Amino acid sequence: MSRRQLDPSFRPTWWLRGRHQQSVLPSLPLRRRAVERHAGPVMAASRECLLDCGDGVTLQAFHAAPVAAAASRLRGGPAVAVLLHGWEGSAASLYILSLAQRLFDHGYDVVRVNLRDHGDTHHLNRELFHSCRLPEVVGAVQDVQRRFPAYRMVLAGFSLGGNFVLRTAAAAPAAGLRIAHAVAVSPVLDPARTLDALEAGLPLYSRYFVLKWSRSLRRKQAAWPGAFDFSPLLRSRNLRRMTADLVRAHTDYGDLDAYLAGYAITGDRLAGLKVPATIITALDDPMIPPRDLERLPHEPCLRVVVTQHGGHCGFLETLGATTWVDRFVLEEFERAALRREAACAA
Repeated sequence: MSRRQLDPSFRPTWWLRGRHQQSVLPSLPLRRRAVERHAGPVMAASRECLLDCGDGVTLQAFHAAPVAAAASRLRGGPAVAVLLHGWEGSAASLYILSLAQRLFDHGYDVVRVNLRDHGDTHHLNRELFHSCRLPEVVGAVQDVQRRFPAYRMVLAGFSLGGNFVLRTAAAAPAAGLRIAHAVAVSPVLDPARTLDALEAGLPLYSRYFVLKWSRSLRRKQAAWPGAFDFSPLLRSRNLRRMTADLVRAHTDYGDLDAYLAGYAITGDRLAGLKVPATIITALDDPMIPPRDLERLPHEPCLRVVVTQHGGHCGFLETLGATTWVDRFVLEEFERAALRREAACAA
């Protein structure tokens, strides 16, 4: 079932059809005021919670409980949605807030998680974030499940967060996780190919990540005085070199290639997937080569949906506060609830 299906329903206005417009404009500061105004209710209802991920690891999250009237209309009973941002994003990223409000409006409890060293969390855990830290993400979802034992749990993630969501779904049976559905938006499929695409594409993208990552590393160094000296790494200003240096100094992986392969979801990583999952990605994504979709396993539980336009985590129909993908994710979760109801009635 993982053969890709084209969804023609995403039709952005003509001047938003370019891959770079879709990838850059959604995260520009000029949209923040509108998105935060739109997401005001879910932000006002959010309360910080610290998730116990095991092995002494703590991740920060923000939980928003809907009003009783909205929750009572939710198909399939109470549900909690766990949302994961992309690399150098946060629980306050615009795409997270936009989706959070959509789900909140429809009666979902929403838990927006900050990955290690993202948002204002550099002080919480001494060791550095890297993309192979799957056990702590699984642990965070386990903690959410413990807090909401009677709730239907769904997951959604963007970019690297989408990659984490799919790996968590694959690990769910062994981890005792009861995930009703998982949706990955523009997920990183093969990190080595994504790094190649960043280097071959517009310099804007690699510079953006180098700038944000450099800021994050400085914050980490300030949060743990004397524990880190990132000066040599920061001087390189080169994404591949910085990543390779971090891998050698701060991970158990022998080299960059082994590290990148460590969180790839191509090949057999999702083989035997038991959790219903959906990938939604655009054919014009400048960071995720669409041909890598053919390297995913053909699993009955995995649905792959593509759009002609959308860029990387964009899916803007207009420059408004919401996106097409907000509706798409909600519809996927609602379809999962319908399937669950039908199975219970059978």
